[in-house]
Amino acid sequence: MCGTCGCGEKEESARDHDHDHHHDHEHAHLHDHDHAHTHEHSPGARLVRIERDILEKNDRFAAANRRLFAAAHVLALNLVSSPGAGKTTLLVRTLQELKGAQPVAVIEGDQQTSLDAERIQATGVPALQINTGKVCHLDAGMISDAMGQLAIPSHGVLFIENVGNLVCPAGFDLGEAGKVVLVSVAEGEDKPLKYPDVFHAARLVLVTKVDLLPHLDFDVEALERNARKVNPHADVLRVSTRTGAGLGDWYGWLDARRREVEAA
Repeated sequence: MCGTCGCGEKEESARDHDHDHHHDHEHAHLHDHDHAHTHEHSPGARLVRIERDILEKNDRFAAANRRLFAAAHVLALNLVSSPGAGKTTLLVRTLQELKGAQPVAVIEGDQQTSLDAERIQATGVPALQINTGKVCHLDAGMISDAMGQLAIPSHGVLFIENVGNLVCPAGFDLGEAGKVVLVSVAEGEDKPLKYPDVFHAARLVLVTKVDLLPHLDFDVEALERNARKVNPHADVLRVSTRTGAGLGDWYGWLDARRREVEAA
């Protein structure tokens, strides 16, 4: 099962990138002549072991990815949101306006189809689609494999658009410099309180579709207060991809983060 939300990910799915399948059944035998054996045979104990193995393996791939990005001076950002919050639309406009200024590439994560990657590729920016099937998030091993097929944008930006989900992606480090969490004004002010893990992991919270505010009963200040309750260190910006409102702040934030990577 998926270590964060029980999404139906099999143990073998998380081991797709592991070619040394060891068969460790966690038999801790205490041979001190009183034959006190501790067998992790209960379903709960086995689930804990599987989850720990999945996350430890993911962290090893994430560390390797991070070293690769650092060596190439790549700003890697992990974009996370509910379905429909506007990740791909924001990326398309961002790429259209910034692609000539610096190298850029995109990894797209979805359970099925290559629709989003095709939208990105139409901008002229290299993009690679990862279809996760029944798995509800990208993991660091998938990103490692993708780097073998997609040219790393040296001294540029790699956008990783995760599967639409506010639960599973929170627990999986991809080696990124930071998570960017998008929440639209159509979703409700309480999202940071309902899904605290992903907002706690965010480096930036983007409040999207603010052009709809006049038509909605939505308190954007309450959303921002809730986000800062969960994570007082995250930056919070308001944007509208349709009207362009706030995009200058978004681009400025990107430029500042890219300069940090260059200086590291």
